[in-house]
Amino acid sequence: MQQDGEWFIEYKKVVGNMRKIPVIIDTDPGIDDAMMLTYACASEELDILLVTTAAGNISQDKTNYNARAFLSYIGANVEVAQGLDKPILRELEVAEDIHGESGLGNVDLPAPTLPCSERPAIQAMVETLLASPVPVTIVATGPLTNIAALLLAHPEVKSKIKVISWMGGSAVGGNMSPTAEFNAYVDPHAVEIVFRSGLPIVMSGLDVTHKAYVTVEETQRIAAIGTDFSDKVVKMLTFYLGVMKRTPFHAENYDSTIRFHDLCAVAYVLSPELFEGQDCYVEVSLDGVTAGTTVVDYMGASGKTPNVKVLHSVKREAFVEQFMQAVEVISTRIK
Repeated sequence: MQQDGEWFIEYKKVVGNMRKIPVIIDTDPGIDDAMMLTYACASEELDILLVTTAAGNISQDKTNYNARAFLSYIGANVEVAQGLDKPILRELEVAEDIHGESGLGNVDLPAPTLPCSERPAIQAMVETLLASPVPVTIVATGPLTNIAALLLAHPEVKSKIKVISWMGGSAVGGNMSPTAEFNAYVDPHAVEIVFRSGLPIVMSGLDVTHKAYVTVEETQRIAAIGTDFSDKVVKMLTFYLGVMKRTPFHAENYDSTIRFHDLCAVAYVLSPELFEGQDCYVEVSLDGVTAGTTVVDYMGASGKTPNVKVLHSVKREAFVEQFMQAVEVISTRIK
């Protein structure tokens, strides 16, 4: 596999005449998913072909509604297709305790003007991929249920997928159990299917996302923008931080910083130079007390060929600056 970021820099050169990187976003909004959509929709380098919704942070009906409501609010004109209601072989476990009952903390958005697509997510992904003249990047920021179902049912689309950039997993320590990260824990069988697909995969796990944070002081820069949108962003982030401080499992790790977990998956697509990672062989534990644990062979002890690029570091200040610019762009766009 090529060195960190090289293949994507080459990819951007190849599609340079198109001026944009074609992407499908699979998401489960979720506060940090909303931050990711802000970043993605503010970029002039992305061509968002489709948004599909996953069940994860909250149930499928809520994630689809939130995606449509948030994208409508920020003026994004994109098809939003509803994905599967539950993991492949497990019952769905949601994170309403973290994101609030609605999924977006205590922020109320106007009713969505974007309709739910008449095409189910898998059908929409297949048709979008096959119609694209160049391979498409998939950015996934929830459990990998939809992506796994796509690959199982339609292996013929693999050649139309450039890379899967996923927020999930962890090499060292979890946030759903001592060893498992939430998105991997919710549907480990989906992770297994995707990781064995032979496709290029970038894993933005907790190892890097815990370093991709804004401070309370930095959120004041967002507040100073002084728009309805910036106010809603600050309100969501403040809710997120408050929940973390009240949650015993997280309290010691979340002092005055707010992790932008999902933002990393799309930030890597746009700015791979901000990240450092390593090509590793990765397996996932499917059941028992370690269910959802992504076992990363950093040392190459297994002798198996690397199948995932595992990100572990980010240039935080530049990362935050890009997010600040994204909030300003969206604020200006919807005034």
